[in-house]
Amino acid sequence: MNPRTRKSVWSGTLGPIEVAIDQPDHPTVGVAMIAHPHPLFGGTLDNKVVQTLARAFLQMGFVTVRPNFRGVGGSAGEHDHGRGETADHVLLTRQALAEFGTGGTTRLAMAGFSFGAFVTTHAARELTAAGIPVEKQVLVGTACSRIEVAAVPPSTLVIHGDADDTVPLDSVLPWARPQTLPVIELPGVEHFFHGKLPLLKDLIVRMYPV
Repeated sequence: MNPRTRKSVWSGTLGPIEVAIDQPDHPTVGVAMIAHPHPLFGGTLDNKVVQTLARAFLQMGFVTVRPNFRGVGGSAGEHDHGRGETADHVLLTRQALAEFGTGGTTRLAMAGFSFGAFVTTHAARELTAAGIPVEKQVLVGTACSRIEVAAVPPSTLVIHGDADDTVPLDSVLPWARPQTLPVIELPGVEHFFHGKLPLLKDLIVRMYPV
């Protein structure tokens, strides 16, 4: 990912959570929390799409924090179908803002891939309700097939491949349509963005200029 990526252990709601942290060379503009895909299907903080999301926000000047969900790597606990993962993500976001933020002026971005996109929507909703605004939100390959993704602000960037056979595009559009939420559809791109990761990074940086 980055020769200066450092691993640390933070406190989740039920125990230790492993996180990977990257800090930009230049002055930081905020904190970006990045959530990985489904842990029961091999999802970790080292997933290539997750690393690409982190690279995009790192380029924009954000400190990026990638937690491993419960039961993955050095994180304690067991998979909790999104409930515990969301609670942990909210708590870890608060810790990230406390460690890397500058009081109430800190800019917060959140991004997630697949199951991580689902967790991101619920964590962002809880944080916003608690008075912690999420300025930027990026959802990639959003897992809408069998789980209820939360509603998101109209400024949310949603990216999906039209060749995704893990989470078909047709499962995402019924969630986006009632919100009048634009979805960027990438022709010929499958779930894991094989060969298209540079395009994904470029899209995020171009759509969310600092």
